Amino acid sequence: MTIASPAISPPSDESLTPKVDIEALKTQFDLAGKAAFVPGGYGALGAAISWALAVRGARVFIAGPSERKAQTLAEEISAAGFEAQGSGLDARSVAEIRQVTDAAISAFGRIDIFVNCVGIQREQSLLEVTEEAFDLVYETNLKSAMFLAQAVARHQIEQAIPGRHIHLLSVRSQLALAGRGYSAYCSSKGGLLMLVKQHAVELAPYNITVNGVAPTFIQSDRIRPHLDRAEFRDYILARNPLGRIGHPIEVAGPVVALVAAAGNYVTGQVVFVDGGITASQ
Repeated sequence: MTIASPAISPPSDESLTPKVDIEALKTQFDLAGKAAFVPGGYGALGAAISWALAVRGARVFIAGPSERKAQTLAEEISAAGFEAQGSGLDARSVAEIRQVTDAAISAFGRIDIFVNCVGIQREQSLLEVTEEAFDLVYETNLKSAMFLAQAVARHQIEQAIPGRHIHLLSVRSQLALAGRGYSAYCSSKGGLLMLVKQHAVELAPYNITVNGVAPTFIQSDRIRPHLDRAEFRDYILARNPLGRIGHPIEVAGPVVALVAAAGNYVTGQVVFVDGGITASQ
């Protein structure tokens, strides 16, 4: 849905306030006919997002380091009556990023929606951080985001597609974590927050929006070691105004809203899906 900008100086006998378009409201979250590329799309958050995009009507191309996991999820989505394909992807390789982006374009003819779910953590205290671990986190979390977005944007600009880019960040893009070794993770996610803003202003002339979704701890096997430690679990819950751990589909919802027509006028923003943590810290 494209909404025209109003005239700057309407005739005095005309109202500048448009009538509410009931039919447009009915399709605010409809993704029918759209093609989505979801790198990192089979983890706890990525899978919820891939399913959410498919349920709303998008064709979904899932990629990640495990080709088997990507294809397995794509098969499950397809078996449910939707359309999906899977591929391997080493997001640290710029050459492979371009190759797999081309494969996603070939699969569905275009990429309307790009949702970057790639991300890792290697916890090391400041005094123990190794160059190898820091580079791995930087290359996976930040460098890959740059070149994935570039590959998708080049295609969208060439085809005049009003694209939608979403990057998964973290509350750690804004908040440090006391007592833990999060230097590499926090700095890479903080850099990604600024990448969102910079890409948003550079791509706005092409009607491509760029936003971030930043969750806190969300239910998954990935955070099980934290939740199994009663002291740390209680610490997490005590700092969360809603007092609970989030669910993956509670992250998928804002993603859908931002890539659908409902999010047409939102760009350069980061939505913190965190139970109120960033509001209270």
